[in-house]
Amino acid sequence: MEVFHLRYFVVVAEELNFSQAARKLHMAASPLSQRIKDLERELGHQLFRRSTHTVELTEAGAALLPLARETLEHFNSIPWRLREALGPRHRMALIGVPAGLHPDLRARVQQLEERCRDRFDLKRWPGRTTDLIEAVHDGQLSLALVRLPVSDPALEVAQVLSERLGAVLPADRFARRDEVSLSDLSDLPYVPVPAEAQPVFFEQLDQELRVAGIKKRLKPPRTDYSGVAEIVASGLGFTLSMLDPQSPMRNYSVENVAVLPITDFAPELRTGLIWRRDRAGDGAELAGLISDAREIFAQMV
Repeated sequence: MEVFHLRYFVVVAEELNFSQAARKLHMAASPLSQRIKDLERELGHQLFRRSTHTVELTEAGAALLPLARETLEHFNSIPWRLREALGPRHRMALIGVPAGLHPDLRARVQQLEERCRDRFDLKRWPGRTTDLIEAVHDGQLSLALVRLPVSDPALEVAQVLSERLGAVLPADRFARRDEVSLSDLSDLPYVPVPAEAQPVFFEQLDQELRVAGIKKRLKPPRTDYSGVAEIVASGLGFTLSMLDPQSPMRNYSVENVAVLPITDFAPELRTGLIWRRDRAGDGAELAGLISDAREIFAQMV
C-alpha cells in the first residue's frame, strides 16, 4: 500500500463520486477506480458500495477514513517539520494573501514584516482562498489571510475584517439612486463571481439571494472579475462586491457601473487570519511570528 492509495481513497470518500474525485485528482476515472480496487484487495475489505447512480462508504470504509486522514496529515507535515528542525534562526516565512485585499490589511502585513524582520524574512504569497487554506494546512505557508468561513479543524482562525457588500449595477438604469432594495433587482439576473475564485461564502450568498427572491442567474463562460463588470455594464445583470471605495475590488469597475447599498440585504465578507495550531504552540518556531500577527491584526477588530 502506497501513500497515494490513501490519498485517492480520501478524495473518493469525500466526493462519493468517482468522476468528480478523478477531476479533483487530475486523472481519469478508470485508473482511479482500479487503484481503489487494488487498495480493497490489499486490505481485504470492500471500502465502497457502488451502483449505477450512487457511491457509499461501507463500514470498513467509514472506519478507514479517519485513519487515512491522520496518516496523510503526518505525511504531509514532514517537509515543514524538517525545515523547522534544520532551518536557521533567521529564515523566510510566507504569508498568503487573497485577491482584493483591503489597504488596511496590507498596512498590517507591512507592520508584521517590520516587527519580525530580525527573525523572519516575511514574504507575501498570492492565491485563491481554497488554495491558501490548503497551503497553510500542508505547511507551505506559515499563515494566511483568507475569506471566511474556514472549517479545517487543524487550523486556528481569527477574524480580522468584515466588509459590507453592495449591488454592482448598470449605472444608467439606476441613475440618481443612492440605494436599492431586493425588489428593485428581481428582474435582473445575478452574476456570480468567477467560479474558480469562489469561496464557500459566495456559495452561501447565492443561496441566500435565492431565498430572498432573486431567482435568475447568468453564469457566463470562464471569465474574471473584469469580465463580470463588463456584463453588468451592458445591463445584462448585477453582482455583489465591496461597498468601501478603498477596496481594490472597486478597481475592476468599468464605465456605466455603480455600487449601491441594498436596504433589505446587507451581507458582509469576512476576512480571517489562519495558521496551524500545532505550529503556534509553546516552543514552536512560528509561535512568536503568529503571536505578533494576532496582536497586529487584532487592532482592526
